[in-house]
Amino acid sequence: MKAGPVVKALATRGVPQQLVHTGQHYDRTLSDVFFEELGLPEADRNLEVGSGSQARQTAALLTALEDTLPALEPAIVVVYGDVNSTLATALVTSKQGIRLAHVEAGLRSFDRTMPEEVNRVVTDALSDLLFVTSPEAIDNLKREGADESAIHFVGNPMIDTLLANLDRLDAAAARRAHDLPERYAVATLHRPANVDSDEAAVGLVGMLRAVAAQLPVVLPLHPRGRETLGRAGLLEIPGLRVVEPLGYVAFLSLVRGATLVITDSGGIQEETTILGVPCLTVRPNTERPITISHGTNRLVRPEAVVGSVDEILGRPAGAAAPGSPPLWDGHAGERIADVLIAEVGRGD
Repeated sequence: MKAGPVVKALATRGVPQQLVHTGQHYDRTLSDVFFEELGLPEADRNLEVGSGSQARQTAALLTALEDTLPALEPAIVVVYGDVNSTLATALVTSKQGIRLAHVEAGLRSFDRTMPEEVNRVVTDALSDLLFVTSPEAIDNLKREGADESAIHFVGNPMIDTLLANLDRLDAAAARRAHDLPERYAVATLHRPANVDSDEAAVGLVGMLRAVAAQLPVVLPLHPRGRETLGRAGLLEIPGLRVVEPLGYVAFLSLVRGATLVITDSGGIQEETTILGVPCLTVRPNTERPITISHGTNRLVRPEAVVGSVDEILGRPAGAAAPGSPPLWDGHAGERIADVLIAEVGRGD
């Protein structure tokens, strides 16, 4: 969702590019279906590193990328977000003297217990170009000593993808597909802190049970956490509909028609902001504070979710959604492409 607009903008400008799929996300519902639905070209290389612990997966990525990147002879490498693939690419390009651009730079939760936070900080420190999605990210990077000339406020390419597909998001069809009434909730849960321990899983299952007593909840279940949440009784909750992970259009059609979303995902906080759907983020912090200041998202602990659901359900129907954050206008990919072209030209 983040790469698509940049790939398309570069292609429109006739810029040669090669797409490397690391295989970190290898399940069809978490990978192939997104390429198909979003019109991304087939990857030129698929490293197929698969899953594993943080260390094992990162080690496999380092080994694969060390051989792959020099063979491609890139003028610059572009990475996205905060996954292990992002970190590994930053390390390899830095040691091989290849320029690096980071899309979604400067996001900070200020919680180093999150693996993603470590990935973000290290990647930004090693990047030559820092593409930021919101104003507070600029302040974070400056505070960390980033070269101000490397920072580019371009907007949010994931929102480019959302806006480009808005007409395809059919909430009524999603309700029919899942046999849902007008009012329902969508939940997504996959963060290690939430689903890797039995104790945390018990708390989440209790939360979902309480919410499902108020309105139906649809939970596309990520592979991570399936076992621990299952042991905690997830599949025994009346009113909770556990489904397989969904493709991009199917999932966001479901979100578009939802009364509220309960999540621990970063990207969904942004997508609900544009769709005007109230979002409850089950985390103590977020690297996307603009979604909170914008008024569409709030941080909640599991035991506080029911109270927040009560408040949302008590709002008048059809309450006006706020406007979009700055530069979340569908043109971030084009801005990124323009900067990359200028930078590669200077490098030549």
